[in-house]
Amino acid sequence: MPADAPTESDLRSAIVAASSRVIALGLSQGTSGNISVRFGEGFLVTPSGIPPEDLAPEHIVPMDFAGRHAHPLAPSSEWRFHRDILANRPEVGAVVHAHPPYATGFAICGREIPAVHYMIAMAGGPTIRCAPYAPYGTEALSEVALAALEGRSCCLLANHGLIATGADLAKALWLAVEVEALCRQYAIALQVGTPVVLDDAEIARTVERFKSYGPRTIDAGSKTGRAS
Repeated sequence: MPADAPTESDLRSAIVAASSRVIALGLSQGTSGNISVRFGEGFLVTPSGIPPEDLAPEHIVPMDFAGRHAHPLAPSSEWRFHRDILANRPEVGAVVHAHPPYATGFAICGREIPAVHYMIAMAGGPTIRCAPYAPYGTEALSEVALAALEGRSCCLLANHGLIATGADLAKALWLAVEVEALCRQYAIALQVGTPVVLDDAEIARTVERFKSYGPRTIDAGSKTGRAS
C-alpha cells in the first residue's frame, strides 16, 4: 500500500461523512441508499438499516470478494452489486447507490437519459442506461446493473434508483450529484419542449476531454466544480 494511501480508519470515516452528505444533498432519504469503498483484498460497505445520523465508523462492514464478513452488523442488502462492480471493474474504487427524486423518476419510467447536455460525457458514453427491473438485494439485480454499467460509470435501476462509481469516494459522490442534476434538467426540458440530443461523435470527443475532469484534491491545485 502506498505510504499516502488512506487507512482503513480514514475510509470508514469518509464513508460515514459521505452517507450524511447523500442525505443532506437530497439524494436519498431515511436508510435508503448505500456506499462501498475498495480496501485491501475486499471492500468496506455501509451496514443495513442504520440511518446516516446514527452511523459511526465502527459500523462500517468489511467484506471480501467472496461475500464473507465477520462483522456483528449485517452489510447493506445491496452488497452483491457493490461486490460485483468492484470485483469486475478494477478502475472503480467506490460505489454510491442512492434514490434521488429526478433520477429515480426516470428509472420508474424505465427511461435512459440521452445526450441532452454535454455533461452526459461524465457517464462515459452518449447515454445513461436504465437497467431492467430486478428485486433489490438479488444476484439478478447485480447482473443487470453490471450490464448497464458496461462502458459506463453510472446507470439507473428501473423502479429503484441510481448507481454512480468513481476511482475514489469523492468522485463517485460527485458523479451521483451530477447525474441527478442532469436528470432534473432533462425533466424540465421535456416540459418546455422537445430536447435536442447531441450526436455520438460530439459526446465521444467530450468523453476524451473529461478524462481529466471532475473533483480534485486541494493539494492537486483545484477544487470540485462543473465545467463551464
